[in-house]
Parts: sequence; C-alpha cells; structure tokens
Amino acid sequence: MRAGIFQSAGGGKTPAERLNQLDLALKGSSLDIVVCPELFMSGYNVGSDLLKLAEPQQGPFSNQIAKLANTHDTAILYGYPERVGKELFNAAACIGINGELLAHHRKLLLPPGFEHEYFQPGNELTLFEYHGMTCAILICYDAEFPEAVRACAEAGAHLIIVPTALVDNWNSVAFQMMPTRAFENGVWLMYANHAGEENGASYLGASCIVAPDGSDVARAGAEQTLITNKLDLTQVARAQNRLTYLNDLIKLRRTLTTI
Repeated sequence: MRAGIFQSAGGGKTPAERLNQLDLALKGSSLDIVVCPELFMSGYNVGSDLLKLAEPQQGPFSNQIAKLANTHDTAILYGYPERVGKELFNAAACIGINGELLAHHRKLLLPPGFEHEYFQPGNELTLFEYHGMTCAILICYDAEFPEAVRACAEAGAHLIIVPTALVDNWNSVAFQMMPTRAFENGVWLMYANHAGEENGASYLGASCIVAPDGSDVARAGAEQTLITNKLDLTQVARAQNRLTYLNDLIKLRRTLTTI
C-alpha cells in the first residue's frame, strides 16, 4: 500500500484554504491513502472557533474531501470537530476514492487542557480493511497509551494511523514513543502532525511512518510537507514472528493472575 502523510501548516487558514493546500500537495503523488493531522479541518489551537466550524459526519467539508479523494485517486484520512446534536467529538474520518466513508473514530482519551471544555470522549476502537491491511485509528493522546495500541494489535491491526497535534516541547512522543509503539507490537504506524504555528502554539512537525521493527522509513522536518512510503504487509508477519510479544503477552497475563 502506498501511503503518505500531509504535514500541514494551516495556522490562520480557513477550511477551504486547508483543502487547497492538500490538493496542491497531492498533485502527482500516486498514493493509496494519505493521512492529515488531528483537527485538520478546523485547526487544533483555535478555541471557541471549534463551535462554529464543527460539522456532522459527511458534512460540507467531508463532501469536499470526497471530491479530492476522487480527483487524486486516494483515500484521505483527516481530523475534524464532529457535531452530534449539542455534543462535539474530536474525530477522524477516512473517505474512499468513491466518496464512501471507510472509517470513523472518536478520540478515546482527552488530555489535560482545553479539550475537556469542548469535546466528549469516544468509547470504542476503530478498525477497517483497506488494500489488504487491517487498519486502526487512534488520535494523538490515544496512542500514547501502550494499552490502546496493543488492543488494536490484538484485534488484528497491521497499521495504526495516528492524526496528532503535537507541539514542540513534546519531541520524545514523536521520536521515541511512537517508534516504540510500532516495535512492541510489530505493526506499521503513521503519525501525522501539524507544522508551523497556530495562535501561539508551535507544532513540532516530525510526522513519521514507522516500520514494524521500530525504524523510521519516512520522517518529516518542521515544515509543511508530504512524506510517503510503501507499506509491506509481510514486514508485519516478519516482525511478529521474530519477537512474539503478542503471543507471549497471553502467557504473561496467565502468570500474573497466579501471583
């Protein structure tokens, strides 16, 4: 599967301008899937603007994403503020090339800070099949818990997709924690961050595609960019057969229950 991450610098830009940035980045890219950051549609550090920008599933922004997916012949996974009645969720949707909704995830865990003021937490894992791979979506803080990524891997995920909004004083999350999550589960991991600044928040960038052995196969710098790599399913089996963490975990659990 040919996969890419669009690390966007969207601070101060409207949803339409963000779409235009994505459209330009995808020209000539020839990808099967591209991942955009957490709250890509609205921006992350935008305060009460979340209330007026939030949309339901398959709202106007989603419809425009569907057009881009068809134009560029690629699925697009992006973050957005989802409105359900009076409630908001920090959500991510994956739209296929024919405009179909392939998957939808609501952030499970809200970190300390403003998110508690605006969002409700989700309550389930999200997995979907695409190009022969079982994919899981976790949003930012979700993936910082080894239990969440492990639950996805135990459910059969080969690829963990993580839209995020990581600022530049948390570089250990991007450079150490995410490669560790891939390594300890023997899975591919795509970590899609913002670039640039937004209302005083300075994003780290450092988006990455990590192989099942924990090595970077693509890593962005601090600027807006599109990084790409081919994801090979056989590398998942190779990593999980070499280091049998998933199978041995069952044995460990049994041992611990007897102590």
